[in-house]
Amino acid sequence: MGLTYDQLAEMNKKHLWHPFTPMKAYNAADPLIIERGEGVWLYDVHGRRYYDGFSSVWLNVHGHNVPELNKAITDQLGLVAHSTLLGMANVPAVELAAKLAGIAPPGLSKVFFSDSGAAGVEIALKMAFQYWQNRGRRGKATFISMNGAYHGDTIGAASVGSIPLYRETFLPLLFAPRILPYPYAYRHPEGAEGAKDATLSALRKLLEQEADEIAALIVEPIVQGAGGIVVMPPGCLSGIAALCREYGVLLIADEVATGFGRTGEMFACDLERVSPDLMVVGKGLTGGYLPVAATLATDEVYDSFCGDDERRTTFFHGHSFTGNPLGCAAALASLRLMEERTLVEEVRAKSAFVSQKLAKAAELVHVGDVRQQGLMVGIELVRDKSTKEPFPWADRIGVRAAQRARELGMLTRPLGHVVVFMPPLASTEAELDEMTDILVKAIDDATMGSEWR
Repeated sequence: MGLTYDQLAEMNKKHLWHPFTPMKAYNAADPLIIERGEGVWLYDVHGRRYYDGFSSVWLNVHGHNVPELNKAITDQLGLVAHSTLLGMANVPAVELAAKLAGIAPPGLSKVFFSDSGAAGVEIALKMAFQYWQNRGRRGKATFISMNGAYHGDTIGAASVGSIPLYRETFLPLLFAPRILPYPYAYRHPEGAEGAKDATLSALRKLLEQEADEIAALIVEPIVQGAGGIVVMPPGCLSGIAALCREYGVLLIADEVATGFGRTGEMFACDLERVSPDLMVVGKGLTGGYLPVAATLATDEVYDSFCGDDERRTTFFHGHSFTGNPLGCAAALASLRLMEERTLVEEVRAKSAFVSQKLAKAAELVHVGDVRQQGLMVGIELVRDKSTKEPFPWADRIGVRAAQRARELGMLTRPLGHVVVFMPPLASTEAELDEMTDILVKAIDDATMGSEWR
């Protein structure tokens, strides 16, 4: 017999430390413990099922327990589970590298594997820094990031993040980038165009003064994730890319959250035909199955690491499970399934349906903004709709909405006062219909003080 819920809950509280989780409050409640998944559903150990309304933290593509992905992993398991990429290769890693180079924005032809988005960002930062060192431009050692950015939790990735809650404790360990104002269209008095112009004007001014000191600019293309699912005004990303080219600064696109169809294109950069110098992918790369990430680079960046002085120009960085064959096999199967089911094209139609459904959310008394790009949605909850006055942090209004959604049969996780909706890309219209109904009701109940508890 397996362990009972009470036994699992006790072991969980005694031994398991959860990420991004206030553990005192968590341990005071009964934990949700997931046992299995099927399609867009997750089942807990009591047999209760929930829609996976945030794709298990933004990464599930095809749903859970997908036969094609299961088979790819078990087939590879019958060959070899892991073989290092240090000085040798393995078949799935080679095939996946070629596949990624083939679907990425033009020019990104080299692929460096890792095991998480944060690690992929760390790699991109180090590559950008060493690129200029290898070219003899040692003064170019600073980075530009954006207000509200999140790029991961390792030291370099946290350094180029700018959400205070995630970095204040570690400030003595972090380097300081230049911070560019993000184009918050819904906050700017002149709307989207004014926000875009302000950001591009600030970037041009910064580059005019400091381009000789700046190695790269890193950006979450089109959609800023942990900052609140904030969507860039049209033309802003392409404007940023053009200025980086003009002033000789590398562009790093962090596509960890936005990649693999989530925004309605294979990559968010494709929405504005932007080709960065370095691009980081993860999350949906394996369909949400296994931890594989990658940093893609242009030939120009790669070639600077191939000089005659091997001790100086080699990229001395790696991970034990880099290019893991099981993960790469899953990624290949996921990408094949995306093509066979024309999933990227389907996301565009599904996102239009979700937009229509969420018109109800926009009418709610305490919804200040509904932000969407593809199947990435953030609904900002406010105390006063007319002034956009936020709820006090202590009200935990986003958490209350997520708790109510769970009671109604859907799992999600808020970003402060922003309720996130990111369903698996393979969700049917009928499933999206039910999920959005749950979302709207959960927000209404939580913000209007209904006695649902």
